[in-house]
Amino acid sequence: MGAFRKVLLHRTVIVNLTDGSSISGVLYRDPGNLIVLKNATYFEQGTAPAPLDGDTVIDRAQVLFVQAP
Repeated sequence: MGAFRKVLLHRTVIVNLTDGSSISGVLYRDPGNLIVLKNATYFEQGTAPAPLDGDTVIDRAQVLFVQAP
């Protein structure tokens, strides 16, 4: 696991996706080509934020960038 991943693990992050939407949640795991978030919320322009049930698994190929507020 890279140094930047260790810093972000168990912190709230915002994952901005290539389709223009984003997902906010606690970075729980970062195994290889996946990002796993807990307590996630989905954001898309023009719609209300939507809480996501369970763990949210994101393919790293869909990630534009990650923010750590």
